[in-house]
Amino acid sequence: MNVIIKNIPNTITCLNLLSGCFACIFAFQGEYDWVALCIGLSALFDFLDGMAARLLHAYSPLGKELDSLADLISFGLAPGLMVMYFMAHDSVFHGIDSEYQSLWALSALLIPVFSALRLAKFNIDTRQATSFIGLPVPANALFWIGICQAGLHMESPVCGYAIVALVIIFSLLLVSEISMFSLKFKNLKLKENYLRYLILVAAVLFLSLWGLAGLAATIGLYIVLSLLTARKR
Repeated sequence: MNVIIKNIPNTITCLNLLSGCFACIFAFQGEYDWVALCIGLSALFDFLDGMAARLLHAYSPLGKELDSLADLISFGLAPGLMVMYFMAHDSVFHGIDSEYQSLWALSALLIPVFSALRLAKFNIDTRQATSFIGLPVPANALFWIGICQAGLHMESPVCGYAIVALVIIFSLLLVSEISMFSLKFKNLKLKENYLRYLILVAAVLFLSLWGLAGLAATIGLYIVLSLLTARKR
């Protein structure tokens, strides 16, 4: 029984990984809504495995390493493949330079590369017990879901260049030294969680106005609030 209990968090982590694998499959097919659903499930499992580990006191070095590997697939490779497909096949990038369109699209692979660097850095950085240094990979994945959804309604070639620029900027944010507050609630007190409540209210508002495209605005607000409050923290 103890062995079963000890492996419950790792089992949930494996569900995170499995959802990420399905997200990669759907990304190759340009099924953006299904990619979003699978990444969303991965985020849910990523939250639940940590909760299960705390409740069951089932921490292990294996679980820590497995969690990072699962996150790399779900929040690094999956959004990277989604953005690559979007840049290579969607109309938002047409008209820039069709001959080199596939080469432009390969820039999206910076997302999984810098996500790996971010996760490796997180594992050895003792400063990130209560907050983050650099953009968390799940937040980066949610941003790209929003960008791809928003781009479906845009046809200007300028948007293609903007996406390449955003890939570079957000890749650098992943490994930056910018302090960003954690979105996890330790309690429900407004004074200690006002930034988290603000993000939740904004997310509901943005999603109701723009659908999944509102995720990009939500993560953008998260970054701005982190920058504004970094010195205080």
